[in-house]
Amino acid sequence: MTVSTVILCVTYGVIIWDKLNRAIVALLGAAVMVVIGVLDQNEALKGVDWNTIGLLTGMMILVSISRRSGMFEYLAIWSAQKAKASPAGILLLLQITTALVSALLDNVTTVLLVVPVTLAITKELDVPPYPFLFAQVFASNIGGTATLIGDPPNILIGSLVGLDFNAFLIHLAPVIVVIMAVQALMIHLLWGRTLKSTPARQALVMGMSAKETIVDWTLLKQSLVVLIVVIAGFVLARPLHLEPATIAMAGAALLMLLDNWQHHNSANVHKTFGDVEWITIFFFVGLFIVVHGVEVGGLLHLLANALVAATGGDLAAAGYAILWASAFLSAVVDNIPFVATMIPLIKSMAPAFGGPDKIEPLWWCLSLGACLGGNGTLIGASANLTVAGIAERNGVPFRFVTYILYGMPLMIVSIAISHIYVWWRYF
Repeated sequence: MTVSTVILCVTYGVIIWDKLNRAIVALLGAAVMVVIGVLDQNEALKGVDWNTIGLLTGMMILVSISRRSGMFEYLAIWSAQKAKASPAGILLLLQITTALVSALLDNVTTVLLVVPVTLAITKELDVPPYPFLFAQVFASNIGGTATLIGDPPNILIGSLVGLDFNAFLIHLAPVIVVIMAVQALMIHLLWGRTLKSTPARQALVMGMSAKETIVDWTLLKQSLVVLIVVIAGFVLARPLHLEPATIAMAGAALLMLLDNWQHHNSANVHKTFGDVEWITIFFFVGLFIVVHGVEVGGLLHLLANALVAATGGDLAAAGYAILWASAFLSAVVDNIPFVATMIPLIKSMAPAFGGPDKIEPLWWCLSLGACLGGNGTLIGASANLTVAGIAERNGVPFRFVTYILYGMPLMIVSIAISHIYVWWRYF
């Protein structure tokens, strides 16, 4: 137990230090677990959740092919024009668009697709881009919380706990709609009221051709059909007796087939596989093994008993503790490794509360805390750092302290709303 705990702490420490690629760190941690004998290779591989790996990979392939059609750029320009090129209106509609796309794709992919178009629109309007980029960070993390596939922590929870797409939609989507509305209002009060542009500048945005962003209409139609089928598969997964990974990988294979049916172009296949975020995939593989080593060592069981004792065996108190602790810790530590560690810990609490069925509310507390808590700081979620990187490359300062001054209070409001929701619905 001591050895596995030290390996976990060192792995986390180096990830937070952020001087080495996190995939390398996680894989080295996993290798040390096996080499020094905490786990043997067979036991280590049992710790990897291949359902999560398959789901992530499948969705990345689907997005890689779909984005080549230009559909996401179309959505961003369409949103701007629906707002009549009003800066405040664009700020609102781009948030809604980002949140909706993040619920159906992962939030990192969403911001990668939408942020460059946002920068182009703000340049045409001659308005400061920071409020728009900040709002999209929040919208992507909030929207991603609503579904199984929207945010990596939810993919982990759904896969490792056995909660399906519908469960996330039923339990989390209602409160996410409320949180999104409140956050949009607060961002409008912060920035929206003061954003002004000239009629000439607005005319430039209205003159943009959304249709011209669609570079392949056939691929657009194929992508939309396959994405609709995949989402329907997630909704019907339980009666169909299919796992999310199977649905995502089947959809990915089908869209790859359609994309290469006539051209037989292996370059397309290479490009598609090249677009998969292998850093994220191997980070998950290494992390699963490291956390499994700690679980086998017995530390998580001890921590679970301590948490039950600290909350007096009260499920509601445990839920509130998980919600708030997850929020603040996810603001400091990347929420993916945090959730990967918390899942087996919460599972260990099940006997004290009467079995796995009784602790379901704790999973919603963990999801809300970890996904929304990531908005608190610049390093809290992958989408935040992705947007900051794009912004800096385009000459838009995205400072750590400035972000916290705006982000932390807004994050706390979203967690307070979540607290009221879980109290009202579950406790």
